Amino acid sequence: MLVQRERIAEDVYFFQSETYAQVTAGIVAGSKWAVAIDTLPTPNETLQMRDFAEQQLGMPVRYVINTHYHADHSWGNCFFPGAMVIAHDFCRELLITRGQPSLDEVAKEEPDFRKVKLVLPHLTFRDGVFSFRVGRKTLRLFHLPGHSWDGIGVLVAEDRVLFTGDALMPLPYIVDGSLSVLRRSLKRIGEMTLENAVQGHGDVILRGEVEASIKSNLDYLDYIEAAVDESHKYQYPWDYLAEVTIEKAGKSRVLLRGMASALHYRNLKALYKQKFGELPAESGYENE
Repeated sequence: MLVQRERIAEDVYFFQSETYAQVTAGIVAGSKWAVAIDTLPTPNETLQMRDFAEQQLGMPVRYVINTHYHADHSWGNCFFPGAMVIAHDFCRELLITRGQPSLDEVAKEEPDFRKVKLVLPHLTFRDGVFSFRVGRKTLRLFHLPGHSWDGIGVLVAEDRVLFTGDALMPLPYIVDGSLSVLRRSLKRIGEMTLENAVQGHGDVILRGEVEASIKSNLDYLDYIEAAVDESHKYQYPWDYLAEVTIEKAGKSRVLLRGMASALHYRNLKALYKQKFGELPAESGYENE
């Protein structure tokens, strides 16, 4: 299946997975070499990115930036042999402690992933802004946590195009992060003057839509936090939260190719546990 591809600025390209949750990645081309921003969920899709750079742009990918450690954004590093991988300090740590065990398990069930070898970041940063040049473009990398603790954004400065990683996606997802931290990251994105925001999943957000997208996600986070706080008043909080549908929270269940409702309920359980130290009890059942 062919990956969707779009040119969103001169020498800046966007790719979207056709196989899993509309995962996105990018390529920024210089004069002799290119930079990949994230990889795609399957080996075949990532190889399509590499082929585009080598065959259509006529240049190798010399650097790969991982916006965070999650498999759908980082496991394709190995398909850019010789490239230097750049990420946040926490990304390297999380790939070692969580990424490798996860890959070992997936490879037992999925033959395609037996060809995947985890490639750890070679160059990492922690604080401030890490900048470097790609041809006529300046890439500025900065910490953008909340979806996960290692999340970063990548700004193509001249074009005001921001690759947000999963800090911005059609439905905020906080199971591996923090609602309050993600809220701060979303507000930071909202304060930037952008031409395009490339979400970690979903379609490119155009300049006139960025503010509304940020507001929609902040409203969603406010709603689920209030719902979780209210549920704690009851003996069986999950009975209350099970009625808090994604539509009541202001989002659509069709987002992310139908995965949104399941992710929404995971958000509710994770937020309850983050706040109160246990999963919400459900009448007639033991806690999971």
